[in-house]
Amino acid sequence: MDPLALVIVVAQIVPVVALFIGIVTAGAQAKIAVTAIESIARQPEAAGQVRGNMIISLAMAETAGIYGLLIAFIMIFGNPFVQIYLNYAVR
Repeated sequence: MDPLALVIVVAQIVPVVALFIGIVTAGAQAKIAVTAIESIARQPEAAGQVRGNMIISLAMAETAGIYGLLIAFIMIFGNPFVQIYLNYAVR
């Protein structure tokens, strides 16, 4: 396989994986919220602690999603791999 073709294939697969991470994050956040609501329904006296843990967990999950989408946008619109390879190929 041509090295340039391999670089282009990898450069197109990475954004798909990163977008998948961003989309899966929504499902993970929904699961976190459902679990927290069920826990509060079972033990209303622990609502404050459960709510705090839920907010921290949601923030961590959202950060993973944002990083995934950021990597996808960088790879789609500012793909550094092809330009780097072309610079070495021209020499």
